[in-house]
Amino acid sequence: MKNYISNLSVILILLFFVIISCVEEIDFVEPNQTFESALVIDATITNEPKQQIIYLSRTYAFEEDGPNPESGATVQIESDQGVYVFTETDSGTYISNITFAAQNNVNYQLIVKTNDNKIYSSTTLQLTHATEIDNLYTARETNDYGVNGMAIYLDSYDPTNNSKFYRYTYEETYKIIAPDWTSQEIELVDALTCEVNLRDRIQEEKICYNTVSSTNINLESTNGLTEDRVDRHLVRFIDSNDYILSWRYSIKVRQYIQSLEAYNYYDALKDFSGEGSLFSQTQPGFINGNILSEDYPDEKVIGFFDVSTVSEKRIFFNFDDFYDGEPLPHYASGCYVLPIDQYTISGNCGGLISSLIADNVAYVHGASQVNDTTFLADGTMIIDLITIGPFYMVARACGDCTALGTNIVPEFWEE
Repeated sequence: MKNYISNLSVILILLFFVIISCVEEIDFVEPNQTFESALVIDATITNEPKQQIIYLSRTYAFEEDGPNPESGATVQIESDQGVYVFTETDSGTYISNITFAAQNNVNYQLIVKTNDNKIYSSTTLQLTHATEIDNLYTARETNDYGVNGMAIYLDSYDPTNNSKFYRYTYEETYKIIAPDWTSQEIELVDALTCEVNLRDRIQEEKICYNTVSSTNINLESTNGLTEDRVDRHLVRFIDSNDYILSWRYSIKVRQYIQSLEAYNYYDALKDFSGEGSLFSQTQPGFINGNILSEDYPDEKVIGFFDVSTVSEKRIFFNFDDFYDGEPLPHYASGCYVLPIDQYTISGNCGGLISSLIADNVAYVHGASQVNDTTFLADGTMIIDLITIGPFYMVARACGDCTALGTNIVPEFWEE
């Protein structure tokens, strides 16, 4: 979700630049001396019983790192059933103090008071009609650009003809298997003496999982059609050469039923974020949401407060379900096994030590442990076990899957 919010913030920030420099050339080198900060609000509450989340941030200039979270605000939702208070947990992230779900025929309004005592309020909204995702499925096919891959589709139908406006997000999770994993690893013992140690791995680093949220705006409307039916709507297309398909893949799709106003807002935002729109001759201008400043009516406020019903489905599939007998996609990283020296010719620490410090390599084979005998002045013999090369190493992602994901199996995962 945060990835989606971050991407949405970037789009909105670009949009704000259009507002303040509609007919002027944008200078990407020199800092924009006329930049104005605008409040960005992303707030959607749903019919799911949970602690609802609202995100506040500020637009930022191109030369800044951004986005800039808006901290110290007072956030609440007023309704016919009472007031829901939100508390800031992470910077710019506000979570409701109690679990609640939006209810039918109840009015909801967002109220935000920022740290500088400015008050912002939304229009009053009610929960939209509920419609389930009927079917979520996959098909191997070639898209309009001649790319072969996996298309993920869904079907939905509202016999009452009350839904009409749909928005989709997804969360995909895929298994990662490190191709050059071995059961042992090289541990850096002392960076000054260049001492290393060959040992058994201390954690799972062969099989991992990574979860990524969608960042695009995916909409569908059945308004004007004879039926309120979403048929074979494309949610996601994955190139067959994408390594995320290599083993097992899962996607959870969420369907939001929106109001006409919310749909129009996201549709305009989607058009604006299209390729070339920022630099086209015809600029879309400011996209009005449903949140205004109570103190300064002309102030630009970016974002939309939405009250939506949500339906979700998850599916799993394996690579060989559709590509049986075909080679796996290329891995995420080029995997070349190469020897790395522990010492330089002059006796200093070599590339192995600096690579271990940077944590960008993984051990494959070659090392061994031998006895090193030392005699003290009194004749005492001390035998130490030391690790010697050659050290054949590979890029960390190729031998340690935690470079690309987590070794914790997701709770929902099914084999």
